[in-house]
Amino acid sequence: MTASPLFAEGETLWSPHVRANPFPLYKRMREEFPVARITDPQLGMHFWLLTRYDDVISMVRDPRFTQDPTRLPEAVRQRFFGHKLRSLSRHLLTVDPPDHTRMRSLVSKVFTPRRIEELRPRITAICSELLENLKAQGSGADFLKVLAFPLPVIVIAELLGIPSEDRNQFREWTQTFFAPPSKDSQEKAREAYQLFFKYLEELFERRRQQPQDDLISALIAVQEQGDRLSAEELMSMVFLLLVGGYETTAHLLGNGLLELLRHPEQFQRLRENRALIPSAVEEMVRYCGTFELSILRFAKEDLELHGQHIPAHEAVRVNYLAADRDPGAFSEPDRFDVGRTPNKHVGFGHGIHFCLGAPLARLEAVVAFELLLERFPELRLATEPEKLVWRPSAQARGLVSLPLAF
Repeated sequence: MTASPLFAEGETLWSPHVRANPFPLYKRMREEFPVARITDPQLGMHFWLLTRYDDVISMVRDPRFTQDPTRLPEAVRQRFFGHKLRSLSRHLLTVDPPDHTRMRSLVSKVFTPRRIEELRPRITAICSELLENLKAQGSGADFLKVLAFPLPVIVIAELLGIPSEDRNQFREWTQTFFAPPSKDSQEKAREAYQLFFKYLEELFERRRQQPQDDLISALIAVQEQGDRLSAEELMSMVFLLLVGGYETTAHLLGNGLLELLRHPEQFQRLRENRALIPSAVEEMVRYCGTFELSILRFAKEDLELHGQHIPAHEAVRVNYLAADRDPGAFSEPDRFDVGRTPNKHVGFGHGIHFCLGAPLARLEAVVAFELLLERFPELRLATEPEKLVWRPSAQARGLVSLPLAF
């Protein structure tokens, strides 16, 4: 993977044992290789990876980097983004200020904390129904399949105004988008993007003609001083909200539940004090969160970080999971503590690129764990922890399945 002694022979960031427990490697990276050159063996592309908390914080404000692919030379843009449709690539994660400031201001007008909080009764009803399905399946039921994935799909689809009959198709598309990258998956992703693009175009046109009480209608209508989201921006924003609200929340639920089951004393604290559930969710985001590697940023110029020379236009990523175990930022960072405070994790990003959907993910997780504690007092794993299989992706960390007994 790299000539650096960071990795043992044949080992990569994507090796199964690293996927199962990347934290010893990340500890070494923070201490010895805070800026490491990583090569993706599946795509044959390399990037620089930052693992220290302070570097994650400073990266957001560093004007020497850009997240906007349009600012890159054509050859670089094609190498990293050639398989993606431009119409799905103009959202909050792929633009710099002032475009980012304008877009976030518009979207924030409709994707408000109040709108999210109003979803609590509906999220509770959905979660309650899914937990009944879990109970009906009996011991051995897969928590990810029965609850963790369906919950955010249903919630974000209803919020956006996606018809219920189309949700399965959306799940298939999102699974394709999040498939581990490879030469073969790029063509499948291209096809999925095209189908997704066509579907949304048709749905937007229907909402323009007949607005409804949903987020898509609100995004179409929102304006500030006469400014609106362009057609390309609207398409990309809905894509970001749908995909970002699906995979990441599902694995947060799965990863978080696994850690509660691995730490029965912490699980018992929640049973005895339900008021700790919101702080427990924050600790899940820090300790075992879904976001592992950030999106790509690119050096605008030749620069140095921690003694490493990074040429202009090379890709740089930060590692949120590694940063959130940094002892320079957290006391006893490898201890899972559902009552941890303060907890200034970066599991939802930081600064101007803080996740817009974080309030929704938090609400879904809080409701899910409230109901789990209430209805499954004897919850436990239906297999040995070491037999659990982790997805091969380093983009979003999560399990393949999580079988439960109760």
